[in-house]
Amino acid sequence: MIALNQPFPTPDNIEKVERSIIGHGVAHDSASRHVVGSATYIDDMPELPDTLHAAFILSPVAHGRLKGMDASEALAQAGVVGIWGVHDISGINDVSPGLPGEPLFAEELLDHQGRAIAVIAAISFEAAYKAAKLVKLDIEELPPVLDVEEAHRQKSYVIPQQVVQQGDAKTAIANAEHQFSGRLSMGGQDHFYLETHIAYAIPGENWPHENGDMLVHSSTQHPSEVQHHVAHVLGLHAHAVECQVRRMGGGFGGKESQATIIACAAALVAAKTGRPCKMRLKRRDDMIATGKRHDFVVHWQAGTDSRGRIKGLDIEFLARAGNLPDLTGPVIARALTHADNSYFIEHAHFIGHACKTNTVSNTAFRGFGGPQGIIAIEAIVDTIARELRLDPNQLRAINYYGDETGDETPYGQKVEDNRLVQVTETLLNSSEWQKRRVEIDAYNATNPLIRRGLAMMPVKFGISFNLTALNQAGALVHVYQDGSVFLNHGGTEMGQGLFVKVAQVVAEVFQIDLDMVRISATATGKVPNTSATAASTGSDLNGMAAFKAATAIKTRMTKVAAEHYSTEESEIIFRGNRVYAGNESMSFGELAKLTWFKRVQLSEAAHYATPKIHWDGKTMRGRPFFYFTYGAAVAEVAVDTLTGETRCLRADLLQDVGFPLNPAIDLGQIEGAFVQGMGWVTCEELWWDKAGRLCTAGPSTYKIPGSRDVPEIFNVRILENAPNREETVFRSKAIGEPPLMLGISVWLAIRDAIASIADHQFSPELDAPATPETVLKSIMKLRHRQKQE
Repeated sequence: MIALNQPFPTPDNIEKVERSIIGHGVAHDSASRHVVGSATYIDDMPELPDTLHAAFILSPVAHGRLKGMDASEALAQAGVVGIWGVHDISGINDVSPGLPGEPLFAEELLDHQGRAIAVIAAISFEAAYKAAKLVKLDIEELPPVLDVEEAHRQKSYVIPQQVVQQGDAKTAIANAEHQFSGRLSMGGQDHFYLETHIAYAIPGENWPHENGDMLVHSSTQHPSEVQHHVAHVLGLHAHAVECQVRRMGGGFGGKESQATIIACAAALVAAKTGRPCKMRLKRRDDMIATGKRHDFVVHWQAGTDSRGRIKGLDIEFLARAGNLPDLTGPVIARALTHADNSYFIEHAHFIGHACKTNTVSNTAFRGFGGPQGIIAIEAIVDTIARELRLDPNQLRAINYYGDETGDETPYGQKVEDNRLVQVTETLLNSSEWQKRRVEIDAYNATNPLIRRGLAMMPVKFGISFNLTALNQAGALVHVYQDGSVFLNHGGTEMGQGLFVKVAQVVAEVFQIDLDMVRISATATGKVPNTSATAASTGSDLNGMAAFKAATAIKTRMTKVAAEHYSTEESEIIFRGNRVYAGNESMSFGELAKLTWFKRVQLSEAAHYATPKIHWDGKTMRGRPFFYFTYGAAVAEVAVDTLTGETRCLRADLLQDVGFPLNPAIDLGQIEGAFVQGMGWVTCEELWWDKAGRLCTAGPSTYKIPGSRDVPEIFNVRILENAPNREETVFRSKAIGEPPLMLGISVWLAIRDAIASIADHQFSPELDAPATPETVLKSIMKLRHRQKQE
């Protein structure tokens, strides 16, 4: 219970503040519908009469010039209505999420396989897809650039370099007792959401005449961006376009900016024909035509003292941007601001290059650069420990942020509320690290073929968008006369449980049952100018906006109740669907009706902007994050040294979520994020041939983790009694992205297993993902080095 005479929860009083809904494990609002298959996604919506279906004409080459297009055979097919390209756009041919110059349709230059050239529409999906394959393209092929290091040598970038720098890393490394260097290649990752990209554009009744409008149902994490880009492409003002999203079948960042491409194409067809148009991508086209997690190549140099304390660190990140910037700039920025992870580095130089290649422009993916930065520093720390013959955990501990080292990051933000020691020591104890380390070493001593590995890693992860302006949200709350509540906000639901969490916040404020709060589809016509549901900020931003809206209404209702009972407002208590004033009470619905009768507003549109944050993108310094979350993982693996196959046998995770809004949802997010992160570093491999064609474009060639890949022993816990020191909604912390980094512990455990082959005398060279082929190469290199030395 949070009454007006009780303060907002603080770290000191949060355990004394009663709660009836927040902090309890409540099922996802659509859980039962998901199970029985009745949850409605865009492709389940009843189609309006005369609905058309659209398909892209995609470039078959990675690099070339489009000299002509013959669509006569395609247009002659039964049911085909028309084809539209760049010359049919009445507005702006640009769908960039940031920097301008990212066209919806190619104009002449084809710069990656899967580049959208035009869109064709027919009366059925099958007819449209078949017709798209019949369009003949006259293309002058050009040699593609596919390798990021080759692009770097050619100084081919989509944006200028970014640098995070503190102190003099070069001098510190040169003067250090020990110097180390290395190279790490890490792969990309396909989002592989259950629901591929889809949009359904419906022109208004009067389209295209006066007051005509366009309604777009889009599977997007960023409805406002879809709204604005559809308006730009059609040459309209934003008020003529509404974007709605009830739910997505997964997103993981892949539907933050890429969804605009599909929505704009569908809207263009709808605008040109005056008929509703649905566009959905087949899995193969989705994987070929849309962006993925950025793969990186990292070169590094480090200097340490004899104890292993890092004195200087220089890291160069080469990111595969693909053909266009998309969100590469912010992704690199986050990689640079997470390249320290949990370690104080007095002298640091981190530089990131956005390498331009003839592959699809990469985009947001859960973690948004954080995983790439963190796996780099963890590889560096692990290498230093093994080369110095030190315990990796001890080396980590002496480099943690803290009183003996320092508390300022290389980009200038202080690390406050540091929970690194608490989290890692708690997990090492609960996972029985010491006992298992002895057991695994003994096992390896007598088992030359199957090797086991054990590794622990910490995570410090910053929460907020890189771009300060995006850290805002709006919410709309109505209370009706019967006491029921309507809730709308700018966040989108992609299966992560955001909607139920925000509804819990509103129900907690009013002290009413959760089923009295109606969760409604995200709609740009109700809450405008919202940020993407990304960067783990969904609950922080939208939850606090809804909290403010509900609290404003509650304040007005409290005043009405106080006047009615002739008492002070501080004496009014909301509890259990009723409102109390001493020994008298009325139901929440009765007070709502009384408030209406008194002509007092029962509706509120609230806005929330994250405080304290600031960031200078030119100097790469400031406070980009409102707060940090902390986590740790211990992973145990088995490695077959003959085949290179690996298996995670056990994982122990501990995650800081502040005061959890919904621990059941949070635990599910931790588990899922870990498995997704594990997939990135072990089995999910993207591979292009020499012509730039993606060869891993479906489930038969692209391996995501399955049920058998989940560790048999899987212990997941939330850090207890650890409310957020910052004033977030009910002192909670973000949960969407941070646990994904914990999956890197599996990769570190594979390194440990490989190192055991040489009695832990050398550090293995292991790229990610650690596929069987990659593991075997690492083993061969290690054995070769062992023979030489």
